[in-house]
Amino acid sequence: MLTLLQIRDFAIVEAVELEFARGYTVLTGETGAGKSILVDALMLVVGGRADSGAVRHGAERAEIAAGFDLEGNAGALAWLAEQEIAHEGEVLLRRSVGGDGRSRAYVNGQAVPVQSLRALGEHLVDVHGQLEFQSLVRRSYQRVLLDESGRHGAAVEAMRAAWRHWRDLAERRRSLEQSDADRDRRIELLSHYVAELEALDAKPAEARELAEERRRIGALGRLAEGTAQVEALLAGDGADVTAALGRAHATLRQLAGLDSALGEPARLVDEAAISCREALVAVRRYADGLEADPARQEWIEARLAALESAARKHRVAADELPGLRERLEAELDALRSSEVDLVALDRQLAAAVAERNRAAERLREARRLAATALDERVTDLMQGLGMPGGIFVTRVTPLDPGQCAEHGADDVVFEVSANPGQPSRPLAKVASGGELSRISLALQVATLESAHLPCLVFDEVDAGVGGAVAEMVGRQLRRLATAGQVLCVTHLAQVACQADRQVRVSKRRAAGSTKTAVEALEGEARVEEIARMLGGTTITERTREHAREMLEASRTRAKIRPAASGKGSPRARSGRAG
Repeated sequence: MLTLLQIRDFAIVEAVELEFARGYTVLTGETGAGKSILVDALMLVVGGRADSGAVRHGAERAEIAAGFDLEGNAGALAWLAEQEIAHEGEVLLRRSVGGDGRSRAYVNGQAVPVQSLRALGEHLVDVHGQLEFQSLVRRSYQRVLLDESGRHGAAVEAMRAAWRHWRDLAERRRSLEQSDADRDRRIELLSHYVAELEALDAKPAEARELAEERRRIGALGRLAEGTAQVEALLAGDGADVTAALGRAHATLRQLAGLDSALGEPARLVDEAAISCREALVAVRRYADGLEADPARQEWIEARLAALESAARKHRVAADELPGLRERLEAELDALRSSEVDLVALDRQLAAAVAERNRAAERLREARRLAATALDERVTDLMQGLGMPGGIFVTRVTPLDPGQCAEHGADDVVFEVSANPGQPSRPLAKVASGGELSRISLALQVATLESAHLPCLVFDEVDAGVGGAVAEMVGRQLRRLATAGQVLCVTHLAQVACQADRQVRVSKRRAAGSTKTAVEALEGEARVEEIARMLGGTTITERTREHAREMLEASRTRAKIRPAASGKGSPRARSGRAG
């Protein structure tokens, strides 16, 4: 519910602060005092359109802030959680509008787009009597209100579940159809690649080994020359390293008999001689194997070219070709084994369509029954709200099955004929704002047990009525307030006296300036305001007595039908208006 409204430099208001409570609160005052400006400010702070005209003359910007208690408001709490905005069961909205028409929006101090402010505002307050924020003229809201009035929760949920099941199957089939085409193309491509790789039959590390062999063949002359030099050094004439080591070992062994200290050098020389002889054998064996093979060299070049070409084609290293072949073969096997029976899926889809349509038909029948009951209740209430002979009609029109959505396949439209003999027209096309407000009131009262927004605002709901009709309007507003919070701007004493609380908005001139005063009324002050509304400029003691009687009668009726919970009266602070 709305707990706080602060306004600064908005329209003609310099500074106003109001605190609100649950139940039924009326805003009264003379014409032009600024009562509807308070409603306009509330509409702006919950996301309404803004322009430079909203800024008070001489001010740089207009500032409006509104605080709300979120207890029991699941929609607002879910929105804040989705947006990751911290709160402690309360939310403060703030809107700033500059002289250039640009505006900024904040939720609990966090800057947000105006669209986000509007989305949150739809969970907080509903203003009746102004076309801009009239949720009741939206067909989606009318459908929800009808379903809530008929307690169609189970049927609506069954419809939603059936529709989502059909949607999931339809999306799966579309996906499979697309996958089928993609799979066939992929199978064809993979089959070609795998056939190529099978024909190539690359072996692990084959490319590296062939590259090494190619380098060896290319250096055959250098290798033969080098090995011959090594052989000559190890066993050549006049420079026989092996023979020299043998002689050195024999000499050291003899000398070691004279001095044992030469035993270790003798051992090392002997080991060196053995290593040289082994190296000589290995070099000779290698040299014997060095022989040119042009055919082998040609085959190696061709094989490496084939491996490197395949590697470039698949953008892998040549040594990775065997692993690539294994992966492509595995993918090809998986695609060939994943073919789906679309016929079976089509059977499931047909069954889902039938169930969706049955759920839509069941919901349609429930809506038609609920519409009949709702029409009777609202039509009956309209007779006492200044529209004798008025008729309320709920049209439930079947849509084409292809237009079925998760909320069903119906077009729900509220229609009304405000005067006898006139054809009913959609509620959105009702010309009179006062009539629209009273019809809204009738609907809200008729669906009192349904979910409502926690704060309902009625601006001039009593326009064009008086007397007994005005009293009935006040009673219905008070009845509606038992389910939450109702704020009403009114000029009629019959409407005001029914309220739990009353706030007076007035203009006062002093020292060349005009002050807008906002005052919470109690006791004799409230009697005086009701008397003013009854008697105009001349207020007599009889008028005051009449006002007391009206307030007392209202309190007596309130004891019979308790008002909404919530104690205390609204507090107000005022400032000057330019």
